[in-house]
Formats: sequence, C-alpha cells, structure tokens
Amino acid sequence: MSSQPTATRHRVLVFTTPTCPWCQRAKGYLRSRGVPFKEVDVSRDPRAADDLVRRTGRIGVPVIEIDGRPVVGFDQAQIDRLLGLRRA
Repeated sequence: MSSQPTATRHRVLVFTTPTCPWCQRAKGYLRSRGVPFKEVDVSRDPRAADDLVRRTGRIGVPVIEIDGRPVVGFDQAQIDRLLGLRRA
C-alpha cells in the first residue's frame, strides 16, 4: 500500500494573497496531506484576479480549485471530498 495520498492525481490551484491567514492554513493543510498544488497570488496577477471573479463570482481568497471545481474559503470537508482524502 502506497503512503502517497490519492490527491497526487488531481490538478489543484490555490488562489491566495500574502496577507490572508486562511490562505496560509489552506496551503499548510494541503502540504500536510501531501497534495501538490500551484499557488496563484491574485494580488500580483490582475488577470488571475479577474479570472477568479469570473469563475466564482467573488473576489475573496482562498479559493482552492480542484480539477476545475472551486472551493471558496478553507472548507476542509469539501477539499477532502473532492480529493478523495479520508479525514486526518
């Protein structure tokens, strides 16, 4: 049995800003579960910020996009469900 989580097969984007404490928690949680992700700092990338609003209808962060499905805020239960992770 592999020690790697099934999440390694998912495409995960984390839309963040440097001053967002919930963004830090979300990234820390993903790292603790061994989930690779790409971070997008919307404070430095106006196009990404516009794209985020288009996708979610909101400007707030964090938004964790898992296989094209946005999770607004740090919703651990929804993140686990979309990644197929068991509760830690």
